[in-house]
Amino acid sequence: MAAKDYIRWIRSKVGHEKIILTFAGGCIFNDQGGVLLQRRGDSNRWGFPGGAIEPGETPEMTAIREAKEETGLDVSAGRLIGVYTDPDIIYPNGDQAQSIVIAYELKTVGGKLFCDWDETLELKYFSKEEKPQLFTGYIERFKEFLDYTGRPTYLEYVTKPEFQLKIKRLI
Repeated sequence: MAAKDYIRWIRSKVGHEKIILTFAGGCIFNDQGGVLLQRRGDSNRWGFPGGAIEPGETPEMTAIREAKEETGLDVSAGRLIGVYTDPDIIYPNGDQAQSIVIAYELKTVGGKLFCDWDETLELKYFSKEEKPQLFTGYIERFKEFLDYTGRPTYLEYVTKPEFQLKIKRLI
């Protein structure tokens, strides 16, 4: 069952009540140390390749699948970069959730960059100096990815009414 169908099924049971949504994705670096971001079709903002874990998948499997679907690249999952959570998300339709995101360093092993012009409008590598218009919760992650030292980071934050970093520590 695809993640969207699974989430729809859960929502049919609980309505707008808070659920826990677990996502996986990662960070694809180029040889110059830039990070690959996708400009998303649903918001026109930049984000990292990734998505909801589907029933029967591991987080690594999800990160690999989502990278292929959203970038066209074949990747392997490397080191854990971080675990991030926002405990109080309210979507425009009233759905409530807590998100947990598991992020990996993803290594390109094949494929070719490709935009589907639906979910992904543009793909671009960004350097530390560039300031892409990111989803609010991705701003701190972008810094963490570019400053990655080999030790994963745990971030806990809220994005509403405005971004506030609650906890940041090395794992």
